[in-house]
Amino acid sequence: MSRDISRRQMLERVALGAGAGWAAHSLATGRAAAQPAAAAGVGWITTTKERPWQAQAGAARSRASFQEPWHVEVVLDQRLQAIEGFGACFNELGWVALGALSPSDREAILRELFAPGVGASFRGCRMPVGANDFSRDWYSYDETPDDFELHDFTIANDLETLVPFIRAARAHQPQLALWASPWSPPTWMKHNRHYATSPSRPGQPSNGLRPDQVGTEGQDMFIQEERYLAAYARYFARFVEEYRKQGIEIAMVMPQNEFNSNQPFPSCCWSPEGLARFVKHLGAAMEPLGVGVFLGTMERPDPALLGPALADAESRRYVRGIGLQWAGKHALPRLHQEHPELTLYQSEQECGDGANDWRYCRYAWTLMRRYLEGGVNAYYYWNIALEKGGRSRWGWAQNSLVTVDSARKTYRYNHEYYLLKHLSHFVQPGARRLALQGWSGYENLLAFGNPDESVVVVTQNDMCDELPLRVRVGGSVVSATLPADSFNTFVVPSA
Repeated sequence: MSRDISRRQMLERVALGAGAGWAAHSLATGRAAAQPAAAAGVGWITTTKERPWQAQAGAARSRASFQEPWHVEVVLDQRLQAIEGFGACFNELGWVALGALSPSDREAILRELFAPGVGASFRGCRMPVGANDFSRDWYSYDETPDDFELHDFTIANDLETLVPFIRAARAHQPQLALWASPWSPPTWMKHNRHYATSPSRPGQPSNGLRPDQVGTEGQDMFIQEERYLAAYARYFARFVEEYRKQGIEIAMVMPQNEFNSNQPFPSCCWSPEGLARFVKHLGAAMEPLGVGVFLGTMERPDPALLGPALADAESRRYVRGIGLQWAGKHALPRLHQEHPELTLYQSEQECGDGANDWRYCRYAWTLMRRYLEGGVNAYYYWNIALEKGGRSRWGWAQNSLVTVDSARKTYRYNHEYYLLKHLSHFVQPGARRLALQGWSGYENLLAFGNPDESVVVVTQNDMCDELPLRVRVGGSVVSATLPADSFNTFVVPSA
């Protein structure tokens, strides 16, 4: 957002037309309210620490004029990246947590997260290929040593957890798109013959890794021989085919979660050259299945780590996009600038410490703004649900959208759920992020133009006092006083 535009320049901008219609959401009933009869109305939802997701009255809308200056303008003719949607990850411990609830409560949560127009309206989700750090324990689909033909490949473990989890979500959103990445290959495909690459940390359950099995960032833990690379590509193909037999389509895969990270849970480091080498095999295996390949997930700030895969013509032809998370956010601007043709995903929101507090929710908003302003086309949360405390099999506590008290068989939606819903409920698939211009001190906004021509403005008041805000959208100015320390979404229909 420009900080230098003058009030006169803002007032002299040409009025452009805004958009049409919105559906208010009732948290109490979980139903979409009827479309308001007055097209000129502005919908306004506010979340504070004490009062999440409150429908507000009092957002005034008036014709833009010299007598009513505004703080921020949504520049309707500067349409930026398209938005595919928002989602989270299907983890085994999420299904375990939901399993502690009554069937009716579990269905209510899944409806709130996935049913179109009800709550979060998730359109896409991530899943692991084999075990990840929030699995019940380590497993892969084939742990038989040197089984290059994958005779013992099986997804039997997933039939207990991930498959029913995904089916339960798809019952509410049949068009749910899935993408997948492994945390570790089968142990017999790795130099250290172990699922982890780093010893357990003090106070965490031991993973049994010996000193001679510890990995090194930037070096290949995967055995870089043709027969191993080819077998691993077939492993991905079998995963896609076995899930297809369950009626579940996988739309896209990434070759490795955090390919630079040594971790005490399932993990595997790859060199940039090794990653490029495998992408050639992976792409060739996915192409006949109609499955896309993204590079990632990228969790380091150096875009050069993807250089070999993007520079090699054979591997590059398979790459449709890049997934970025954690410190990968620092590489995002350069990757977006140098490869505007690639789709970019924020592949995993940073996961917190299990406290699910308001402090971290406020931090999560800074992440959302950074990634969306950086050009990502989709934004993914991490854990859908966890039991109270949010602790993994490997002793790491994390946040989640929903916390389950398994002893009492109760649940609650956490602050970050409401924050994510401030975007996901209103920003439609195919929306375009819109440019903004305004005064210094009013940069804390995101704006989107929906396919139905409505305009969505999401903003945070990070101050301890109320904040008057006037936003120009086309020929109108929307005025409201934002509650202290709040998140706000405005849905502006056409004039």
